[in-house]
Amino acid sequence: MVRKIGVLTSGGDAPGMNAAIRSVTRVALNNGLEVYGIYDGYKGLLEGRMMKMERSSVSDILSRGGTILGSARLPEFKEDEIQDKCIEHLKENGIDALVVIGGDGSYRGALALTKKGINCIGLPGTIDNDISGSDLTIGFDTALNTCVECVDKLRDTSSSHHRCSIVEVMGNHCGDLALYTAISCGAEMVITPETGYDELEVLEKLRYLDNAVHKSHAIVIVSEKTTDVQALASKISQNTGFSGRATVLGHIQRGGSPTPADRMLASRMGEKAVDLLMDGIGGHCVGIMENEIISLPIAEALERPRKSRKKLYRLFDRLY
Repeated sequence: MVRKIGVLTSGGDAPGMNAAIRSVTRVALNNGLEVYGIYDGYKGLLEGRMMKMERSSVSDILSRGGTILGSARLPEFKEDEIQDKCIEHLKENGIDALVVIGGDGSYRGALALTKKGINCIGLPGTIDNDISGSDLTIGFDTALNTCVECVDKLRDTSSSHHRCSIVEVMGNHCGDLALYTAISCGAEMVITPETGYDELEVLEKLRYLDNAVHKSHAIVIVSEKTTDVQALASKISQNTGFSGRATVLGHIQRGGSPTPADRMLASRMGEKAVDLLMDGIGGHCVGIMENEIISLPIAEALERPRKSRKKLYRLFDRLY
């Protein structure tokens, strides 16, 4: 029977992580459990840095971006010796189970600990929306809103100077943030791992938009790691009538107060995580499918192919 649970955030921070921490803490306390917050992810667990959480520990954090527990990456966590040391620290504090909020790397760590006797539940906290076991991840909606706001502002200045703005957004090999931004902003083009990158096709389309359609500006949304946006901007200036300008949104996408959608999602997922642990279930991750909060084995989620976005890419083409 679970009596004490730990909660940590790992990997890149995402808006809504605090809402998830709050949900896990409050739901657990209301069910008579003790809760320990672990600082700086698996790194803090390895160093034994944790504190007992009270209701007041999570007061007024629902609207805050980032994570009050801090986050860090620990590549060496995959080593058995490191995992064993982390388990020692958990047992020293009487912690029976753990909620891990992060991406797929964090999930792998949670699965490893579960196999060694510490039940863990993973919550999908990442702005990239690249977790296969969930339609949406905590932080994606907030990051999308940030991207849309930035691109809308760029459009205003681009139209004044006959520019083509190439905007790089995050995604970590997942094109969702770029695709959703492109549809929401009415971008002329979107380049993602799913679309591939054809430089000649991009230049030809921009020449058509300039010469045949007489567009005053153009917006191209690019998913990170797909191409060099600075080099593309230079080639657009040299080979089309547009003045190419590259903007890399960078870590601004991670910040900001989480949207109501992310606060709701994180709260619902945190509740589910505690319920699973109280039922003696470990090695699962929580997700949302067709607006229903579900759970499935982490191993299955890691192996499951990502949901196809063909319909959304078709929508983008038809809207253009």
